[in-house]
Amino acid sequence: MHSQPYPDKRPGILQWAEEDRPREKLLLKGRSSLTDAELLAILIGTGSRNETAVDLAKRILKEASHDLNRLARMSVKDLCRIKGIGEAKAITILAAIELSRRRNESDSILEVPLNSSKTIYAYMRADLLDLPVEQFWIILLNQSLRPIRKIKICEGGIAHVVVDVRVLFKEALGELATSIVLAHNHPSGKLTPSQEDISLTRRIVSAGELLQIRVLDHLIFTNNGYYSFSDEGAL
Repeated sequence: MHSQPYPDKRPGILQWAEEDRPREKLLLKGRSSLTDAELLAILIGTGSRNETAVDLAKRILKEASHDLNRLARMSVKDLCRIKGIGEAKAITILAAIELSRRRNESDSILEVPLNSSKTIYAYMRADLLDLPVEQFWIILLNQSLRPIRKIKICEGGIAHVVVDVRVLFKEALGELATSIVLAHNHPSGKLTPSQEDISLTRRIVSAGELLQIRVLDHLIFTNNGYYSFSDEGAL
């Protein structure tokens, strides 16, 4: 009688040395000791019969080219294309990313006057990070240059957004703002303004002069930096 060979299966996380299991490793060594794959494995929770959660996490990171910014830009649909990831796991990953964004936003400089491009970028970064399409926002400021409110005016495609100047100033007048800041993102990562960006900025500045609402700056956002119309002398 010949014995049947055991199937070639990788050991599950519960069979690993305790210090190598992601949850136990976090408890023993702290969260900073975990790799990106191990942190992602904790969110995923389980792998499959032949693959641990860490292995699955490594495949997800590979799909994102091991770039967490690229992972943040993936949608539920994108994640569900990866074998082993269903809707529930995809939603869990994106929820964790959104919490991180909101943490960054809550750390922002709400009480500091928005009197420089650097402070404006920090204030808006969480809202405009990792977006696949263009969004156009305004920040309404009081006399002390502190933010009253920030408002998304419109959303467009990958390289284009249509801004209704009347809607923009209706919001500013409704909140009695004395000045405003404009902000929109370039999903392409290109920092230089397009001719359309320049033309739109001029129209808004001109309308603001008639209404005695000053446009302090217009920032073009990317994940890696920004272009400031004010800093470049383009207002």
